Amino acid sequence: MARQQPSPWVHTAFLFCLLSLSGAIEIPMDLSQPPTITKQSVKDHIVDPRDNILIECEAKGNPAPSFHWTRNSRFFNIAKDPRVSMRRRSGTLVIDFRSGGRPEEYEGEYQCFARNKFGTALSNRIRLQVSKSPLWPKENLDPVVVQEGAPLTLQCNPPPGLPSPVIFWMSSSMEPITQDKRVSQGHNGDLYFSNVMLQDMQTDYSCNARFHFTHTIQQKNPFNLKVLTNHPYNDSSLRNHPDMYSARGVAERTPSFMYPQGTASSQMVLRGMDLLLECIASGVPTPDIAWYKKGGDLPSDKAKFENFNKALRITNVSEEDSGEYFCLASNKMGSIRHTISVRVKAAPYWLDEPKNLILAPGEDGRLVCRANGNPKPTVQWMVNGEPLQSAPPNPNREVAGDTIIFRDTQISSRAVYQCNTSNEHGYLLANAFVSVLDVPPRMLSPRNQLIRVILYNRTRLDCPFFGSPIPTLRWFKNGQGSNLDGGNYHVYENGSLEIKMIRKEDQGIYTCVATNILGKAENQVRLEVKDPTRIYRMPEDQVAKRGTTVQLECRVKHDPSLKLTVSWLKDDEPLYIGNRMKKEEDSLTIFGVAERDQGSYTCVASTELDQDLAKAYLTVLGRPERPRDLELTDLAERSVRLTWIPGDDNNSPITDYVVQFEEDQFQPGVWHDHSKFPGSVNSAILQLSPYVNYQFRVIAINEVGSSHPSLPSERYRTSGAPPESNPSDVKGEGTRKNNMEITWTPMNATSAFGPNLRYIVKWRRRETRETWNNVTVWGSRYVVAQTPVYVPYEIRVQAENDFGKGPEPGTVIGYSGEDYPRAAPTDVKIRVLNSTAISLQWNRVYPDTVQGQLREYRAYYWRESSLLKSLWVSQKRQQASFPGDRLRGVVSRLFPYSNYKLEMVVVNGRGDGPRSETKAFTTPEGVPSAPRRFRVRQPNLETINLEWDHPEHPNGILTGYTLKYVAFNGTKVGKQIVENFSPNQTKFTMQRADPVSRYRFSLSARTQVGSGEAVTEESPAPPNEAAPTAAYTNNQADIATQGWFIGLMCAVALLVLILLIVCFIKRSRGGKYPVREKKDVPLGPEDPKEEDGSFDYSDEDNKPLQGSQTSLDGTIKQQESDDSLVDYGEGGEGQFNEDGSFIGQYTVKKDKEETEGNESSEATSPVNAIYSLA
Repeated sequence: MARQQPSPWVHTAFLFCLLSLSGAIEIPMDLSQPPTITKQSVKDHIVDPRDNILIECEAKGNPAPSFHWTRNSRFFNIAKDPRVSMRRRSGTLVIDFRSGGRPEEYEGEYQCFARNKFGTALSNRIRLQVSKSPLWPKENLDPVVVQEGAPLTLQCNPPPGLPSPVIFWMSSSMEPITQDKRVSQGHNGDLYFSNVMLQDMQTDYSCNARFHFTHTIQQKNPFNLKVLTNHPYNDSSLRNHPDMYSARGVAERTPSFMYPQGTASSQMVLRGMDLLLECIASGVPTPDIAWYKKGGDLPSDKAKFENFNKALRITNVSEEDSGEYFCLASNKMGSIRHTISVRVKAAPYWLDEPKNLILAPGEDGRLVCRANGNPKPTVQWMVNGEPLQSAPPNPNREVAGDTIIFRDTQISSRAVYQCNTSNEHGYLLANAFVSVLDVPPRMLSPRNQLIRVILYNRTRLDCPFFGSPIPTLRWFKNGQGSNLDGGNYHVYENGSLEIKMIRKEDQGIYTCVATNILGKAENQVRLEVKDPTRIYRMPEDQVAKRGTTVQLECRVKHDPSLKLTVSWLKDDEPLYIGNRMKKEEDSLTIFGVAERDQGSYTCVASTELDQDLAKAYLTVLGRPERPRDLELTDLAERSVRLTWIPGDDNNSPITDYVVQFEEDQFQPGVWHDHSKFPGSVNSAILQLSPYVNYQFRVIAINEVGSSHPSLPSERYRTSGAPPESNPSDVKGEGTRKNNMEITWTPMNATSAFGPNLRYIVKWRRRETRETWNNVTVWGSRYVVAQTPVYVPYEIRVQAENDFGKGPEPGTVIGYSGEDYPRAAPTDVKIRVLNSTAISLQWNRVYPDTVQGQLREYRAYYWRESSLLKSLWVSQKRQQASFPGDRLRGVVSRLFPYSNYKLEMVVVNGRGDGPRSETKAFTTPEGVPSAPRRFRVRQPNLETINLEWDHPEHPNGILTGYTLKYVAFNGTKVGKQIVENFSPNQTKFTMQRADPVSRYRFSLSARTQVGSGEAVTEESPAPPNEAAPTAAYTNNQADIATQGWFIGLMCAVALLVLILLIVCFIKRSRGGKYPVREKKDVPLGPEDPKEEDGSFDYSDEDNKPLQGSQTSLDGTIKQQESDDSLVDYGEGGEGQFNEDGSFIGQYTVKKDKEETEGNESSEATSPVNAIYSLA
């Protein structure tokens, strides 16, 4: 967090500001004045030959000046040349080539003259030149033959252009030439090789010249190198060898200078220009260059090194930079020095440039023209463009070297004087007019302006004025008091009033008064003092992980009369508020911080008068940048040293480096992890495998994540060797009954150790004296045919390459293919354990009948029938597996009260053997499942109605139902009451003991085995807990007297009457309402709702059971039946609970007579019809 000093605001009183506090006074343009040059072209004016030529010359004066030109010091008659014109109200020349012509014909030195009746002003002498980009001369270049390690200079010699072209070197395929301290381009455009290496032959070298004005690039024919060497192979291992030159047989030598030659040279530079010193040296190894200045230090603020320290540039040279400089070239063989004597010369530069002189009649004045240079420049005065010596004499004028003195000037003294100061390096030309005027004071700015300034700031009130003689100016505050000058006030020569530190009491009206002998003029300005803008809660430096949210605070106090604007900068540039950022009045929020969000954030609180800045730095912890510049050194047969330069850690320290490798033989393009190293190292020895063409890359890891992989290193191939291991996971298994397939995991590139990797596969029968069978395989499998059934084999797989065989392999036992078992289990015995499980026991088969590996004994069983009358069952076969060589097992999850059959088989890898003798068994009764659809209703406060349906799974013959219930009120629980019902009863009405207590009911069904699973429900809440019931209780005494109830009952009666009439009409027409047209059409299973011939709009959960009759009170009357289980059958495939209890689905099965009997005349009853619609 840091508060920045805001940029100073300049508070000015008026729009017209003087050039400086002591600068020359400008004459208002409504007054007569000599010409003044305001705009002109540069002295050396180079133009594009494809465009029209423009030579600028603008001037002001009153009256407006006229213009004419000279070319090569002779009058240039514009009217005679149709291509040349002059802009209106301007002296700018336009030379038009649209209709033809050669721009070169107009080259020369031009000068502009601006004239009115008070004098003549001159422009600089403008040297017009046309840009040139000549073509490169055609030449055939022979290959350059050079010995490896020798120095080499490839000369560019570009064609002379105007301006000089930019030189750069590329290959003929337009690839840039890589430059370093060994190979680099000199300032003259030549390409220097400190020593040539064999790899320099891999490309050609072409010099290119880019011309500025034409935007064209010309390419010289390329140089081709032929390098003579003692080591003809460009081996990558030697390129990275720590002693590369000696390894390649290149003799080492001391440095020598290629440019400049010799031990000393000199150089001249002009003051204000850049000094460029260059030293390029040859030598083996490549020399390093260092720079020094004799008798002193290099100017650190202006000196910088270029071109790999081969060049020293000193900017904006001054006389102090002259002296002796020397460069030192050194390598391990020695060093050499070259001295450069630098002389600083100077074109003329101003010490005192002449300024316009405004005098009143009779006043004295002077024009001063002082300049310096090396050599000392000469001064020449002119008046109105003519040498002063040839001008008419003027008794009021005296020339004293670089000064002209005027005494008792008169109106006739008005003129424009030129001072020309020159030496051999250039010239300066200045115009200064002498104007003689008699003008009373006048103010040049609007009157009564309002100026607002910030408390405690320094400010200046300007009062631009004019008069001749030059008036004196005084300042007053609030129209009274003495002249303001001194203390907190300071008045400059041009009349500006500076207030050094604004206070509240400085607010008021300030008056400036200009006075000369001809009169006075005044102006006023009202000054208002405002409170400063201040950030009182500044943003703080923060460290954030990538993807998190960051908030930067910025709370501001400001003068309420000023409009406040809060903006943000990032890295001192305006911040773009994207969709990940939210800018509020007092904060900036960044969502999902990314690496690009790191930087300095500046809150800028500004008004139209001032601003305050506060800066904070956001550090983003991001994934590291990729490592770079991978280099292989210390190359050996089985190892190599890998070195890399770490990338930026993005503010989170690198914890690990992962080195990966890729080989181009077995899996080209696939990268594998090789090793992992701590984040503190950047060089490591890597252990390598033989005969692998390695390529490496490095990944950096920090707490945030992993970097992108580095660019791959160069390749390095290790020499070959016999394999040191054999393939793994060797197996022998039969895929058919008369074969054996031998498989293994093939070896990867790092374990092949040589070319042409193959495998020697051997096999023979186990425990025999057979000789080994063998075959050579290039894949990862081999099939042995015509084998006996399931016979053990000894197997060996050995790796081999062109360098030899691997170690002796281990022996693996495999088996040939299996055939189906030939025998079934015998003496199968069954014992019933309970209603859902049985126990099995059998005799094992002989091993030779298995014909393979015994996987399991398997029991197949199916449900033959149910002991419940008329119950359909599924006879789908099920199975139970008993893995291994076992003699007993348990089959569970059976249906109770059912007849089953069972068979057993032996199973091996090929499949099932023959079936055993079929056995039959019967499961006893079990306990039933819970009753279905248990419902508790409370029609009033005195009774509770219970209803339920038969269990879904009876699991035997139902003997009845058991109901247990208990009253409870809060934490108080009453005595449990037990009720037993017959198997046909499916409802129960209970009288409540009190209207407050609630009841908890538990209902279960019974068979002879016992009670089954119970279902539990609770009665509705009492009146104080259920609002609807309470409302009913409170209103039942007087509801019959309510008007709305009487109206409702009348509407119901009318509706009943209409329905009765409709029913009788339909009946009288011979139809039923709305049963089938033909009675003999049987009801299908899709029509369950029409079996009783009535409409059924009841809820699915509350519809009557088929075969039941709807009563007037809405309860269900069960049809008489001796045994309810007769009406149930199995619906779908049976299932079992985990404990073996039956959970299959049963469905109701009806006789035709029952179906027809249910189609009674009750459907025609009006009462039944009404309740069916209800």
